[in-house]
Amino acid sequence: MNQLNQQPVFSTAYGSAGYKWPTRLALLFLLGVVIFFPFFEKSPSHQNFVILVLMAAQLGVAWNIIGGYAGQISLGQVAFYGLGAYTSTLLFTKLGINPWVSIPLGGLLAASISLAVGWSCFRLKGHYFAMATIAVAEIIQIVFTNWEFAGAAVGLNLPMEGGWKFLIFAEKEPYYYLALGLLLLTLAVNYAIEKSYLGYYLRAIKDEPDAAQSLGVNLSLYKQIAFAISSFFTALGGSLYAHKELYIDPASVLHTGLSIKMALVSILGGVGTLSGPVIGAAVLTLIEEGTRMLFGGSGKGTDLVIYAALIVVVAVYYPSGVVGWVRRFLSRRTAIRQTRLEGRGI
Repeated sequence: MNQLNQQPVFSTAYGSAGYKWPTRLALLFLLGVVIFFPFFEKSPSHQNFVILVLMAAQLGVAWNIIGGYAGQISLGQVAFYGLGAYTSTLLFTKLGINPWVSIPLGGLLAASISLAVGWSCFRLKGHYFAMATIAVAEIIQIVFTNWEFAGAAVGLNLPMEGGWKFLIFAEKEPYYYLALGLLLLTLAVNYAIEKSYLGYYLRAIKDEPDAAQSLGVNLSLYKQIAFAISSFFTALGGSLYAHKELYIDPASVLHTGLSIKMALVSILGGVGTLSGPVIGAAVLTLIEEGTRMLFGGSGKGTDLVIYAALIVVVAVYYPSGVVGWVRRFLSRRTAIRQTRLEGRGI
């Protein structure tokens, strides 16, 4: 057996080296601000904006697992988002299963279906894989649009039974903490993957698939693992949306534009990085809400035009996203400072 495959998938690949103390303190301070945000900001609209950022960031982080680390550009992730939303809603409204149970079940169903989809789609490469995932998402949208039990095109309403028992609230604060908790959980899994041999394998598959395969890395197996994990957390994001909005239909949870947004959040911020999707989510949500406030109903679709322009700009000028641009800027600044010190003989 090859040496790579003898290593445990989730063991540490990079040792104990981590962030420096100033960075750790800054991250702790930022985490404290985020945790206590609802205590000093009481405006429901402002709280709702931050909730949207957190939810978009969680989806971007989930997409980052398959798109950022494994390099598989899935543009059909909305299928798993919708599956999560519909599964948890149907189990809750039709069978009376508590959301604390139905939401994970929705995630497991999405992960199971992703394994079946991945088994066939991972035989394709490049844009053929992306097109296949779009086709899968379209098929699932058509199924739910014509499925009367699932409300068909009319959609489904969730009951107004409030409280933590049913995860339905009148206030914004509980949704804020649900979105924050789900984002932190997804980030923790992302971090574990990044620092594990699974992440090592995925980056090898992304950068040098032929070399990785020649060393004994099972490309299909690790792509499927990444796809299943990504789909599971994408489905949890869909379930959270359903409980927040109390209404879902194919147009709201199975729209192709959502897949593009999930990918763009990660690509704009910095694909394959931990903080990139969070930064990308803040930028895109600001654009989305800004165009909605500026143009209202007459400007419907303006955000999609801006999304398309951003894709072109990022692809041509900033392929490593905001995080990559900041890193290059800091590296150049450090190099200039070092050159000046050496010029002074220090």
